[in-house]
Amino acid sequence: MIISRTAAVDVGNDSVKAIFGELDYELNIPNIVAIDTEDRPVIGIEELDNKNPLDGIHIKVHSPALKDNNTIYRIGNLATKSSNATELDPGSEKSEEDQPLVMLFATLALDAVRDENKTTFPRVKNVIDANYTLGTGLPLREVKEGKDAGYRSKLVGSVHQVEFLVTPKYQGLKVNIKFNEVKVYPEGFAAYINLVMDNQLKIINKDLIDKRIIIQDIGGLSTDIAVIKNRNVDDDKAQGFNLGVSESLEAIREEIRSKHGIELDSRRDVVEIITRKNDRNHIMVKGSRTSVHDITDRILLELAKKQYRLLRNVWQKNSQTEICYFVGGGANVLKEYLKTLNNNLDGYNIDFFEDEKESIWMMANAYYKLITDFVRKTEKTEKSKPVQEPVKN
Repeated sequence: MIISRTAAVDVGNDSVKAIFGELDYELNIPNIVAIDTEDRPVIGIEELDNKNPLDGIHIKVHSPALKDNNTIYRIGNLATKSSNATELDPGSEKSEEDQPLVMLFATLALDAVRDENKTTFPRVKNVIDANYTLGTGLPLREVKEGKDAGYRSKLVGSVHQVEFLVTPKYQGLKVNIKFNEVKVYPEGFAAYINLVMDNQLKIINKDLIDKRIIIQDIGGLSTDIAVIKNRNVDDDKAQGFNLGVSESLEAIREEIRSKHGIELDSRRDVVEIITRKNDRNHIMVKGSRTSVHDITDRILLELAKKQYRLLRNVWQKNSQTEICYFVGGGANVLKEYLKTLNNNLDGYNIDFFEDEKESIWMMANAYYKLITDFVRKTEKTEKSKPVQEPVKN
């Protein structure tokens, strides 16, 4: 009997957030890749296995779903140290690019190779056969364009292999990934599910369940605005926009480089400077603490104005809306700017998640709730089927 492990994976522009099994493991990996060679140089190779695998993800990926097949990558923290590291570009489609798939396969493989899963997935020598029931998502705009079906078809029915090369603890292991089922959810709807329901899909927020709500999910590359009415997403009113925080983060990174001569590894470094509790909007320049407030404020305020304009336009078309929730990593970055704009301008009823982790993990949590509910219902249906008597000769 094949055992399929539940996985909920949010391939966000900043990072991949994943929840596995019965909430027994989670992963957060920066969404950065760099094409590499098979033998990357390692200082102290004999101590490789004492290091954290997540700091040295070096893999070869084979999959019929990829345009560039059999390519070798550095992933996450290791990729940030490469001169050719790439992050998803504004305007790119998550359903069409290789990078989201590479990150998805790498994340699943990192779960499959863990010692805790030796009894779950069969291993023959250095090859692990892993089977997953996956819940994931795409931006609302791409789902409305019907791209979820094509994305799903890339995953199901094929074997996707991740080979660990010079990776701590896992060097030489190969993971064959197959999918028992793949569910692709629209991101705006997922945010609503997470707002009102617990892990058993029982209603936890009765005050919201029958309200007219706008959910503005600000990501790295896009913004989804879901209009909730009668407990459902209004498909006609829901909209997706090619406006995220990535371009602004890149602009901040570039201006810090040109003004202060400081090279930040990735957009994630910029996010940390903007959102950290201590020394927010400060960097070290030649050992001196230096403010970059002028750069971050100007660029992020401009983006917040664009986001606020989107809210205003959608609210005008849905005048009976009672509250708008800003969610996602981008909302966390723009929170103070949006609050200030709203206080000075229209004074809409808006809210944020003060818990930073809850906001950033919202999509992964929602996919987990949805996919585990699907698994429960499937198992219940299977158990209720009548057992066929063996045919007698």
